[in-house]
Amino acid sequence: MRLRKREAATLDATLLRVENLTKRFGGVTAIDDVSFNVSHGRVLSLIGPNGAGKTTLFNCLTGLYKPDAGTLLFGSAGTLLNAMDPCEITARGIARTFQNVRLFKHMTALENVMVGAHCRARAGLLAGMFRPKWVRTEEKKLVHQALRLLAFFGLSSKAHELAVNLAYGHQRKLEMARALASEPDILLLDEPAAGLNPREKEELLMMIRAIRDRGVTVVLIEHDMKVVMPVSDHVVVLDYGKKIAEGSPKDVQSNPHVIEAYLGMSAHR
Repeated sequence: MRLRKREAATLDATLLRVENLTKRFGGVTAIDDVSFNVSHGRVLSLIGPNGAGKTTLFNCLTGLYKPDAGTLLFGSAGTLLNAMDPCEITARGIARTFQNVRLFKHMTALENVMVGAHCRARAGLLAGMFRPKWVRTEEKKLVHQALRLLAFFGLSSKAHELAVNLAYGHQRKLEMARALASEPDILLLDEPAAGLNPREKEELLMMIRAIRDRGVTVVLIEHDMKVVMPVSDHVVVLDYGKKIAEGSPKDVQSNPHVIEAYLGMSAHR
C-alpha cells in the first residue's frame, strides 16, 4: 500500500489538537468544551454511550459542522481547520469513514477507490476532456494505487464488481480503502465494527494495526470494547457532550465515571 510522503514526525508528536471544542444545535450542546490531543503514529479511540457527541465531533473535525467555539489545530504548524470545508480538510490530510456505509453503489469497487484519490489528482475539467499524455499517465498511477489498496483489504477479486453487490463486510473494507486513497495523515473510523461478525472484527483489528504501522494515525469511534481495548493506545470518553475521562485503555476501563456512564447509573440520569 503506497501512502504519500509525509513530513518527518516523531512518534507521539502531537498531530491534531482539539481545544475547548463546543458545538450547539439550538438549545442542545452536543459537544461541550472538549479538549484532547491526537499523537502521531498512534490509535486513539473515542468512546461513550449513544448520544455522547462522538460523531458530531468527527463532523466538526472534517468540516461538515463548524464549531461554535474552540479550535482545531492540525500538524506541526498548527493549521487552523475551523473554517475549512470538507474538501480542504481532506486535502490537508484527514480522511474518514461513516457510521452508515456511504459508497457510490452503482460504481465498481475500483472506481470507488479511485474517487477517493481525486484530491491528489492534478487533472482538471479541460485536461480530463482532452486527455493529454500526462493525464493518461496519472490515471494509470491512480488505477495502480487503487488496485494495491484493494489488495491490502483482500478485495482484489471484487475490483470490477458494483459496490451495491458486495457483502456488507466487504463494503466496510471498501469504504476504508477509499478513505486511504486520499493518502491521509489521520484516518477517522466511525464505528467500523458495526454489523461485522467475530471473524470480520478480528480482521478489522489486524487492518487497523497495519494502517497505523504504515504511518497513518487512526482515530476510532467504537462501541465494541473487544475492538477498542486491544487496538487503542489512548482512549477519550464522552458523555452528554463532555469529556469525562482520558487515558490508557486499562485506566479508562477501571474509571468509575466511565463505568457509571456505561451502566446508566450517573447521578443526572
